[in-house]
Amino acid sequence: MNAPTSASTPSAPPSEPAFGPRLAVGLLGILLAAMVSGLSGRVPSLVLIDIQGGLGFSKDDISWLTTAYSAGELAAMPFAAWFAITFSMRRFHIAMLAAAMALTTVLPFIRDLHVLLLLRTLHGLCAGSLVPILMMAALRFLPAPIRLHGLALFAMTATLSPNIALWLAALCADRMDDWRWAYWHVIPLGLIAMAMVAWGIPKLPMALPRIKQANWFGMVFAMPGLMLLAVGIDQGVRLDWFQSPVITVALGIGLTFTALFLISEWCHPAPFVQLELLKRRNIWLGFVTLIGLLVAMFSGAGLPANVLAGLHGFRLEQTASLGLMIGAPQLVLGSAVATLLYRRWIDARHVFAAGLACMAAACWLASYVTDEWMVPQFLGATLLHVIGQPLAMVAMLFLIVSVIQPIEGPFLAGLVNIVRVISTIFAGAVIGQLNVVRTRFHYETLRDQAGNAMGRWGGFDIPSHELVELITRQASVLAAADVYRVIGLMVLLLIPVVLKLRYIPAPVVPRASRAVASPAIAGPTT
Repeated sequence: MNAPTSASTPSAPPSEPAFGPRLAVGLLGILLAAMVSGLSGRVPSLVLIDIQGGLGFSKDDISWLTTAYSAGELAAMPFAAWFAITFSMRRFHIAMLAAAMALTTVLPFIRDLHVLLLLRTLHGLCAGSLVPILMMAALRFLPAPIRLHGLALFAMTATLSPNIALWLAALCADRMDDWRWAYWHVIPLGLIAMAMVAWGIPKLPMALPRIKQANWFGMVFAMPGLMLLAVGIDQGVRLDWFQSPVITVALGIGLTFTALFLISEWCHPAPFVQLELLKRRNIWLGFVTLIGLLVAMFSGAGLPANVLAGLHGFRLEQTASLGLMIGAPQLVLGSAVATLLYRRWIDARHVFAAGLACMAAACWLASYVTDEWMVPQFLGATLLHVIGQPLAMVAMLFLIVSVIQPIEGPFLAGLVNIVRVISTIFAGAVIGQLNVVRTRFHYETLRDQAGNAMGRWGGFDIPSHELVELITRQASVLAAADVYRVIGLMVLLLIPVVLKLRYIPAPVVPRASRAVASPAIAGPTT
């Protein structure tokens, strides 16, 4: 691959603005906007039944709303940082946030399915562009003594937003008693974030000459390719994967177009994402662990909510406390882990491994689930997730980011978020498919055992429909236990991988509170 030209390489302006209260407000606005992005995707997906009832669509049709948002979000990831540099971070961020808020406002009024799906895709594209800018801004503007705390803020897009979304969805659907608030609840947060960014982020010059040198040929393949991949993965379980022509075509074309995009990026002198970064051990191994980590994190609140909904018909309001219990402490715990990583005697790999061990233990505790379990029985596993998620996520980001130079930050922001979004979609698909397969297996096993017993003993004193209901219930419990065991085993297998990451010493914090000019955090780039 040719080295990026100076025009294509994101570079800091000659004099960076000094970090102070005003810039801190702007960065917090970018964080709040990233949270808005996460909630805009997650909360509506949790109240699809209410949206279905409000709009009058079929269950199959309404399922495409979540897919459309995920497709747009994934398509935005490789390009958001490039556009933020080209048109200036402040201008691009405000434009995307304003567009996302406008779409959020009008979406509940759309009654035509095709128009709704198109707007929801655009919504994902605009809102998804906000998240990479958070990592890019943290690496660019935060001085060394608090730069790790910036990574902790970025980690909250994975540890805070998805978990508190359960509580917000319950609030919108059950307390406000209006499904439209599943969209509208982010509007006040978005407006506040827009004002904070407009006031706090400095006005930087545009770099319009970059437009002529960009890999537009690759972008033509990337956007439809990534969108089709999202469609194929997200709808795969519902449509039975390759038994469906839709999934076959989506995955086939999506993989082909994405491969063409990656090849063009590798050969282009001014790529949107710098694939050479993947040669660094901490980056490619870190991405492998990130995939497994996001699968494990879904088992913290999302999986118990699904289990309790299936067993007892619980609504979100009755399980939202689990998500709030995991999400709320992340406001403090992420920064606490960052403080820990500044200690010279701490090995970030061991912190990462400790977080994974906590989540593996949580899965094994939850694997003892029975049909009598309620919310209190999940509290032990939930507490382990509260501790494990920030330990793993913040340490992983530190180990990845520490092997890049500040000038490479926007390239890494795009790569990290591509992996994050596609891993989130993949996690839902893997857990859903595993649950379907194991439920079918246990149902057939229990049904055969019941049939054999009836043959030997002349039948049961129980109506047949009640017997079928009992078998179905027990099959779902056994399947949930299997899912927890598989996730727990997978997380344990990630620990040796984490220990293979290159050791990165704790950052040397200068006495003067200023950003260092060499690596983004610490350590060489080999």
